[in-house]
Amino acid sequence: MKKFIVSRDDQVYEAWPDLVQTIDGTLLCVFTECRHHADRTDSRLMLTRSTDCGRTWTPKIPLTEKAADKDHRLDCARISRLPDHSLIIVCDYVVGDENTGSAEVWLWRGDEKGTRFEGPEVTPVKGIVPTKLTVTQTGRWLLGAHYYSQKVNKLVQYVWFSDDQGQTWSERITAAEDARYNLCEGDIAVLPDNTLIMLLRENSGLGYDGMKVISHDNGETWEGIYPLPLPGCHRPVSLLLPDGRCLITYRFMQGGKGWLGWWTQNFFAALISQDDLKKTQRVEQGVRILPIDYDRSPVSDLGYSGSVYLDNGEIYIVSYIVDDAPNAHIRGYSLNRSDFLIEEENHF
Repeated sequence: MKKFIVSRDDQVYEAWPDLVQTIDGTLLCVFTECRHHADRTDSRLMLTRSTDCGRTWTPKIPLTEKAADKDHRLDCARISRLPDHSLIIVCDYVVGDENTGSAEVWLWRGDEKGTRFEGPEVTPVKGIVPTKLTVTQTGRWLLGAHYYSQKVNKLVQYVWFSDDQGQTWSERITAAEDARYNLCEGDIAVLPDNTLIMLLRENSGLGYDGMKVISHDNGETWEGIYPLPLPGCHRPVSLLLPDGRCLITYRFMQGGKGWLGWWTQNFFAALISQDDLKKTQRVEQGVRILPIDYDRSPVSDLGYSGSVYLDNGEIYIVSYIVDDAPNAHIRGYSLNRSDFLIEEENHF
């Protein structure tokens, strides 16, 4: 495994990145720049690109103007490549309390090389930390977000769909609600048979497993809550690999005192088969977990990520970390099959 600096600016906080590969092979990373995780003053979305498989990156450029103040903030962006190779960036715009369900999800439309983006468009999606804009096998667009529900006194994950490429959207659909769990930060994997698996963060700070819900009707209804055998799984992000397995990258949050003190220090990746991803019992699912990075800083912060599979057989991942810097910055990680398995065992 090799590590690279995607962006580092010690004067600001750079965090919550996502990644896409354009049709010409360029890697495009979007992330948020602000003063601190706990102070989103001057928040804006930034872009950087790489034409050499993530070894070097261009200086960052702004996608947006700076938000007005810490109570008006651009939070967590995701970027997607659509079947026609055009790009979509989505990000939540939060005003005041993020738990009220008033945050808006904004959308920017980009050309196939990511050289020009138009927007933002204000979608009807409400909540924070949106999913990637996900396209199902039928061409339906899915977009999700979460917020606090007074009904169950927990975080609840919602989803909306569009059958006309974002011109109109469905009513809000409840994807994951359970009075036992804080369910949030969903990520949707679309399997070849159009089974939809939404991976979820459980946010009680108790080190619970990640969770999932499953849709068999193109996102209109969701069943579960089912466990993933990934203890302390925060912000899971999925990537389907050519061999049919799914790579999940996530922050490891063990719970306990660290929730209020040391926060979190570890960034992991896991491999799971599509068959196991569909299973509903924890004991039926097998995963192989690989530590990706460790944050040595006394004010550690890391773990939101994006990933792509490159034509050269590498997996390239972006995340953010503090570590040896005064502020969070964006790192890249290049993995190959030997990082998970010795050659005789590999199934890539």
